[in-house]
Amino acid sequence: MSRLVAGGTVVTATKTFQSDILIEEGRIVGIGENIDRKSSQEIVDATGCYVMPGAIDVHTHLNLNLGEEKVSDGFYHGSVAAAHGGTTSIVEHPGFGPAHCALNHQMDLYRDQAKDEMVVDYGFHGVVQHVDEHVLSAIKGLTATGISSLKVYLTYGGRLGDEDIIKVMKATHAAGGLTAFHAENHAIIGELTQEIRDKGDITDPANHPRSRPDYSEAEAVNRLIALSRAAGNAPIYIVHLSTASGLEIIKEARRNGFQIHVETCPQYLTLTESCYQEADNKRLQYIMSPPLRTQKDCDALWEGLADGSIDVVATDHCSFSFAQKLKNGKTDIFKAPGGIPGVETRVPLLFSEGVLKNRIDLNRFVQLVATNPATIMGLAPQKGSIDIGSDADLMIFDPEIEKIISTQVLHQHVDYTPFAGMRVKGWPKTVLLRGEVLVCDGKLSATKGFGRFINRRKNKYLVKV
Repeated sequence: MSRLVAGGTVVTATKTFQSDILIEEGRIVGIGENIDRKSSQEIVDATGCYVMPGAIDVHTHLNLNLGEEKVSDGFYHGSVAAAHGGTTSIVEHPGFGPAHCALNHQMDLYRDQAKDEMVVDYGFHGVVQHVDEHVLSAIKGLTATGISSLKVYLTYGGRLGDEDIIKVMKATHAAGGLTAFHAENHAIIGELTQEIRDKGDITDPANHPRSRPDYSEAEAVNRLIALSRAAGNAPIYIVHLSTASGLEIIKEARRNGFQIHVETCPQYLTLTESCYQEADNKRLQYIMSPPLRTQKDCDALWEGLADGSIDVVATDHCSFSFAQKLKNGKTDIFKAPGGIPGVETRVPLLFSEGVLKNRIDLNRFVQLVATNPATIMGLAPQKGSIDIGSDADLMIFDPEIEKIISTQVLHQHVDYTPFAGMRVKGWPKTVLLRGEVLVCDGKLSATKGFGRFINRRKNKYLVKV
């Protein structure tokens, strides 16, 4: 049976127009006004709504384990939350595997865990936690399995040093892939954390941003740009950018012709370090890395979204519970598991805070949540656009739905939301994946395992956007 999405306003990365969309066998086969309706068609009414490409979140941790702690969601509940928030595809960042494990270890493990759980389509980033000849040679083969990006950390136990980073950049670029980086200076964080410990002030969450200052991120970004030059100008991708100072360095590098792709997240656009002053231990909810910054940083990031300096809004969704943060962090903030949930609230927040407040327009909104992540991360042209032949991944977005964000209105499997109490206007009403209805009026239609692994493409789709 074919489906016809009728009566809506289609919004793409470049155009806004009235149109129907005809779907057959999971793909878009017709775009135009007043497409003939047939008795065999199922009509999806989009009157009064925007019809946009299904959103794509290229930075999630739906199934992360850290030692004895595991995030609350898992692949099923995390993907259900994504679907309700208009996201039809995610690209998951796996955690570190066992010491000295093969490069494909985490990918094989995650693929096995996800295949019978996911309700949205999905891919994985590789993760490099040590470098030797086996790892470098395996990078070439990884892209052949549909994994065309690798994550490298400049902090944490699995961080890489500069010499190994250059080797990974070269090998990934030669294989047609993209290297993504968590950019914070480990030595700076270590020194400042130890100073706080020496003073015995390890119970105050306000010391979390003090241990990871803005110059820690800016230094790491600047160093990565220099390392990419040494690696033959290999393109890089900076995850969860949080600072105005880091953004200024990126702007200058782009003016000089370097290919740097940048994402930020809703928490760095809508929340500030004042959250670490909240009462009753609630402030532990905001332990994440990088930490929340100042209003000046938020304003700069909004400007970066508008002027094209920032390409993608993702989430870094990482749903360790408030209970876990209290258990581990009440007496030592540096032991609280870091991360916040956000996969369900990304699209409504960006629309309400961005489009409705005239910080970005509708087409830029689509670029940031769908088209750019698809293009940069090798999901295009299958995902991220409304074109003939593309997957019929569609978000029918009602700009009049108003909600006050709370755990009661969300579908994530975690006991808090950092955005609680925020009033948003605009929410996905109906969400389609490959032409099938995932969510309609808040009700899930898909079953476990409906989501498919996405075989992402090589470097020819990694164009500057």
